Amino acid sequence: MKRTHNHARRSLIRLAALGLAGLSLSLSSCTSSGSENNNAETAASDNKTPNTETAMVYVGTYAEPDSESIFLYSLNPESGELTCVSAAKGGENPSFLVLDGERQYLYAVNETMEYEGQNSGAVSAFSVDEKSGNLTFLNKVASKGGAPCHISVDEANKTVLVANYMGGNVAAFQIQENGQLSEASDIEQHTGTGPNQERQEAPHAHYIAPDPQNKFVISVDLGADKVLAYRLDSNSGALTPNEPATAYTSKPGTGPRHLAFHPNGRYAYVINELNSTMTALTYDANKGTFTETETVSTIPAGFNENNQCAEVKVSPDGKFLYGSNRGHNSIVVYAINESTGKLSVVQHVGTNGDWPRDFAIDQTGNVLLVANERSNNIVSFKIDKATGKLTATGYEVEVNKPVCLQVTSAF
Repeated sequence: MKRTHNHARRSLIRLAALGLAGLSLSLSSCTSSGSENNNAETAASDNKTPNTETAMVYVGTYAEPDSESIFLYSLNPESGELTCVSAAKGGENPSFLVLDGERQYLYAVNETMEYEGQNSGAVSAFSVDEKSGNLTFLNKVASKGGAPCHISVDEANKTVLVANYMGGNVAAFQIQENGQLSEASDIEQHTGTGPNQERQEAPHAHYIAPDPQNKFVISVDLGADKVLAYRLDSNSGALTPNEPATAYTSKPGTGPRHLAFHPNGRYAYVINELNSTMTALTYDANKGTFTETETVSTIPAGFNENNQCAEVKVSPDGKFLYGSNRGHNSIVVYAINESTGKLSVVQHVGTNGDWPRDFAIDQTGNVLLVANERSNNIVSFKIDKATGKLTATGYEVEVNKPVCLQVTSAF
């Protein structure tokens, strides 16, 4: 469901978990176009050991508390075909996921407005089977803010970082020796508002992750039109606002949502949800600050209907940038100027679904997968490495309310 009014966030999250009326009940836990619709247990037992060229994809979803809600698929990076491996119960709305650097553990936000009587969502920890990739629940703690919507792990594999959308804050959690999460080791409250009265009446943290050097932790706040920087003490799990704390201030009303660094570490790109633009930035890795290079549209000229941007990713070779448009229901492709970081539009391609939320690129750079939240499908596209253009492979799978895709190598 689209997020148009912040005061209705609680209802929207609940509705998202229910899925489209009458449709969620008809979807099996693992289905694939052009193949038999096997349940997760059968798929797991029949699954052959993936070869070295196979990738694996974890899928986070909006779901009811007792539903299978985190799915694992194998991906053929040559054809783009997805095959279900297993499914796990991840609690209510395990929307965004992250693997630790050693793939021993997976962490998921539970995107809710209440947890154990607190005005908070939750964060869940799972162990990852080293042979199959299957998940085993470890523990769950309060996220310390409503509607946690983004999660990452620091490069030292000691701290989980969470952005709480409705809490307007970010929180850190230490990883214990057994993979379980501590209670929050630190909470940093954002401040500020924007001119959009429906979406920017308060701060709304939407992204948090370490920079490429693991020197600063970067957070993007949609409500405050800001990108903020923190220093992280991995030993204590403490976040300290950088000086300056605001690493970049966007044009009022843009609603910055997510950020992606270029492989060279010098460029970064912020996708702006509220005005359908992409901002190219240069990054000062010593100071933890950004300078705007340019801002360009994510949608074609003349498109005037509702559109809300979602995700941004750079191709592994650093030549192309991709962004998702919810409403226009497309992926925009840009070529990146290696000398300046500036962007030129290459393509807008339809996602063969409704409301493309997250998308992911496999490690080979051959395939891009798109999670269409409202149409309950994940669609694969072949990437032309010379031009960056996307072509649908014809393969897709049905998953109820897919939100996040995490690609990793074969187990």
